Amino acid sequence: MTTPESAQKFDPVRAAALQAIMQIEQGMDTNDAVTAVLKNRQFRSLDIRFMLQLVNGATKMRKRLDYEIKFYLARPSLKLSPYLSNILRLGFYQLIFTDKVPAAAAVSESVNLAHQFADQSQAKLVNAVMRSRLREPGKVVFPDKTAEPLRYLANYFSYPDHFVEYCLGEFGRDRTEQLLAAYNRPRRVTYRVNTLMTSIDEVAALLKQNAISFSPGNYLQEFLHVDSAGLPLEQELIQSGKVYVQDESAGLSVRLLNPKPGGDVVDLTSAPGGKTTYIAMRMRNRGRITAVDKSRQRLETVVENAQRLGIKIIAPVVCDMNEFHGGPYDRVLLDPPCTGWGTAAKHADLRWSKSVEDMETLTKVQAKMIDRASKLVKPGGIFVYSTCTITRAENDQIVEEFLVRNDHFEVESAEQFVPKELVNDRGFVKTYPGVDGLDGAFCARLRRKLHG
Repeated sequence: MTTPESAQKFDPVRAAALQAIMQIEQGMDTNDAVTAVLKNRQFRSLDIRFMLQLVNGATKMRKRLDYEIKFYLARPSLKLSPYLSNILRLGFYQLIFTDKVPAAAAVSESVNLAHQFADQSQAKLVNAVMRSRLREPGKVVFPDKTAEPLRYLANYFSYPDHFVEYCLGEFGRDRTEQLLAAYNRPRRVTYRVNTLMTSIDEVAALLKQNAISFSPGNYLQEFLHVDSAGLPLEQELIQSGKVYVQDESAGLSVRLLNPKPGGDVVDLTSAPGGKTTYIAMRMRNRGRITAVDKSRQRLETVVENAQRLGIKIIAPVVCDMNEFHGGPYDRVLLDPPCTGWGTAAKHADLRWSKSVEDMETLTKVQAKMIDRASKLVKPGGIFVYSTCTITRAENDQIVEEFLVRNDHFEVESAEQFVPKELVNDRGFVKTYPGVDGLDGAFCARLRRKLHG
């Protein structure tokens, strides 16, 4: 490997993307990997956006890229070194999925990376493989969609087989394809307007004045979907506390909770504070919210967010919720750890870091947490169970099994709190990217009976 970096002609932005991808493949979270790689680099915002596009795109599309690369290797079974494999992934990603990178630049810059991080023979292989892809783009043949839907969908849209298999069983082929495609589209930013400090009209006017395209929330009026890249007007809107970055789907559980000014609420897994601060806003900053989280560092983020948003009714408690004693409360919100499949559009590494075994472990944790949380609800009080995943095992099944064990709770339909098109026959809220334009999410509203 050539050193130091400055001795070799190569693109430092692509090199940074390569190093982040190497760390992600070794198990690091995408955001942590990007943060670590950018720490000692002074990139322009334009360069950072390009790097993020490469990192997120090549990570998401890893399986598709590997599938295509094999068609251009002299020996498809050849085991590539980690650096060579990821250089080719980055190169193929630029050729297939970007429209602003000239093909010649994608090839030459990939060869330069191979010279820098591998050796001359591997640089020659990168050059040959990528030029072959340019000459014969039709060489790639995907499995037949009708005869082998699982293999086709998993390779074409780049997902683990187990997730595609689940979706096919749950949604059928056409809707699965719609869902997988939606997760691969560029993520959009959503701002929740903080009506304690400003108004929806004021924020909308500011966006218009700065020629920033946006659209109102699909279902909740305080949410605005912003079409620009990055975080537009970050200083004027986010840092000032006028808006909070949050997907509209995350607001649905708060609407189900329906907190009232002067109420007594507990959010049992509150960090980083998106739902907690939305609850406070809906309470008009009157009452009390106990924010529980086992991580002191993450709770400090809740406090910082609350201060920036002008919220004064949040009381942080560092504690594992399974050991928390308090209440009983008017309203209890539980958002337990989950596989996060509803947010696959925003977390590039999620599809490769979550296994079937992870879900089996998490469902046991979720069952324990829902039982513990229910004990904090006062008679007549409301309990909302919420996740950012789309699997029945972590959602419907957890709630239904809880109700069998706890006959002093009953489901209250979500229809009176959110648009009915988001509510299923059982009264639960379910959202999906390909259908509702939101992250995937689930929430259920349960009431503790006054007697029993």
